Amino acid sequence: MLPAFLRGLMTMEEITDRMIRASEIGQYLFCARAWWLGSVEGVPSAHREEMEAGQNLHRRHGRGVRAAVILFRLAWALLALALFVGILALLGR
Repeated sequence: MLPAFLRGLMTMEEITDRMIRASEIGQYLFCARAWWLGSVEGVPSAHREEMEAGQNLHRRHGRGVRAAVILFRLAWALLALALFVGILALLGR
């Protein structure tokens, strides 16, 4: 039998609501009871400050990675431009 979403019984919103995220798997593996309390019962974590600090650290790291990717691409573009200008200079002689 096909899963409910393939039979058209679930909307994309329902599927997204039921999506398991990597952080949930990590939380479940660390402590299944804590996962159940937070995800099923809706009890807020007692370590909210630490979680927010971790989220801020991940955001800062993500910004750094994005900047590094942009700089990497810029370096390749400048290298290509330099090669192009060098070839034009050689052909112009």
